[in-house]
Amino acid sequence: MAQQETDQQVANDGFVVDTEDCEARELAYRERGTARPVTVVGNPVLHKECKDVTAFDGELARLIDDMFASQKAAEGVGLAANQIGVDLKVFVYDCPDDDGVRHVGVVCNPVLEELPAEQRVLDESNEGCLSVPTAYAELARPDYAVVSGQDAEGNPIKVRGTGYFARCLQHETDHLYGYLYIDRLSKRDRKDALKQMAEGTPRYETVPND
Repeated sequence: MAQQETDQQVANDGFVVDTEDCEARELAYRERGTARPVTVVGNPVLHKECKDVTAFDGELARLIDDMFASQKAAEGVGLAANQIGVDLKVFVYDCPDDDGVRHVGVVCNPVLEELPAEQRVLDESNEGCLSVPTAYAELARPDYAVVSGQDAEGNPIKVRGTGYFARCLQHETDHLYGYLYIDRLSKRDRKDALKQMAEGTPRYETVPND
């Protein structure tokens, strides 16, 4: 599709090349899109597995454009479709890794690959979420992640990340299966995160839970 000509390329090893022309690609998506308000914890769309993407068409392209625009407006590094109220397995990202290298891309129908135990090194950094605004909590996650899925045209892709970007890939994939990062916290830490959210004021537009 002409609208998706700036999509990421795939290298010989099957992994996406998502570090080239990041500024131009992100801007192209965002300029076509319209920012939408962010759904927050408690909204039913965030708490169930999303539907698979089956139509790789203009409607999906428009959604992806809106997701990049929404992500930028909220100053996020990743955004899942259900975070703007859309029940589809797709996420976008504009995220640096621990070396400061920028990654920009789209994944539809993501599946997080299970790492062998000997490859799992946990990173216990702080984590936040646009759907739990103003709240942060320490959460241990593997510092390396591989996600397989499809691009905006339905082609098979794999994305890998380390450090902060690995956390982003895991976090966004979780969203599309109905999990927020606070669901992985202890009861006490989850309660604390929700308290932080209640006491804070989001810097972007959100959808109130009636």
